[in-house]
Amino acid sequence: MKFDSPLYDRIRVKPGEDRRPRSDAPTCDWKGCSQTASHRAPKGRLRENEYWRFCLEHAREYNHSYNFFAGMSDDAVLKYQKDAITGHRPTWKMGTGNRPAGANAADANDPFNVFREFRGGSGWRPQQERVEPTRTIRNAERKALNTLGLDVEATAVEIKARFKLLVKRHHPDANGGDRAYEDKLREIIQAYNYLKSVNFG
Repeated sequence: MKFDSPLYDRIRVKPGEDRRPRSDAPTCDWKGCSQTASHRAPKGRLRENEYWRFCLEHAREYNHSYNFFAGMSDDAVLKYQKDAITGHRPTWKMGTGNRPAGANAADANDPFNVFREFRGGSGWRPQQERVEPTRTIRNAERKALNTLGLDVEATAVEIKARFKLLVKRHHPDANGGDRAYEDKLREIIQAYNYLKSVNFG
């Protein structure tokens, strides 16, 4: 349908007369120009949310010569660009937070239980000394641990963490639907289920 068709005006909410340029529209801010201002252009740094109103021709000319960093030294430009990486918000290095005297990592606040799965508790604790296994390790247990890539000294928490990691790594959905990983995944699940059934760890 053509835009100047009488049918077009009948189905529009407003009639075609409203498409004509308005007489009260602002004029171009370019010195000596009396055309209608149809485009906005930013006034520059330190004048955010302030705009010039230009006609199309002068908006193009203004944009061609516009320089946000005009009047800034090279060091100031580099500092601005570096601060722009973080959205001009303050940052600090990791691990420089103020910690009370005598506090250690076990006292750290862990609202998302990040360390629970790896250390078996509600917060992080230094790893305990390993104790030599007191029970006889059967060949089936060794094979299952070997399938998970663990040694006979592995704890129940380490077995569970490794199982979750391997399932994510070998799941067909994580490998673009490749069914070649299904056998390995089945072997990992069987090894984990066996270790659970014998209460290993």
